[in-house]
Amino acid sequence: MVEYRIDRHSGVATYVQLVQQTKQALRLGLLRPGDKLPTAREVVEATAINPNTVLKAYRELEREGLVEARRGLGTFVRRGLGSAPADSPLRTELEQWAARAREAGLDRDDVAALFTDVLDKHFQGDPS
Repeated sequence: MVEYRIDRHSGVATYVQLVQQTKQALRLGLLRPGDKLPTAREVVEATAINPNTVLKAYRELEREGLVEARRGLGTFVRRGLGSAPADSPLRTELEQWAARAREAGLDRDDVAALFTDVLDKHFQGDPS
């Protein structure tokens, strides 16, 4: 199950953070088709956000065909995304790289800028 974390200082709308975190869990294989998302009440209790915000995020995910709401049962994953499982050897390499970057004195924003620059270089024109 996905555990949502809200960064109130990010400047990103709360419902967008929920959508992004759900998609990340789908890409990493942490959520799979048939899995049930937490109820709006569970998300509200864990994050102290408005229930309508959760419902808006779930509607967006449903509009994208990633989840489906089943009346009286909850919201369930319809399909996964990507092919980057959480236990991928590439993840291990990336974790080692991130640890080296931190040891070198880079902060989160430095690492994000560097990583984004490399992504842009290697995935230029990629629609995903």
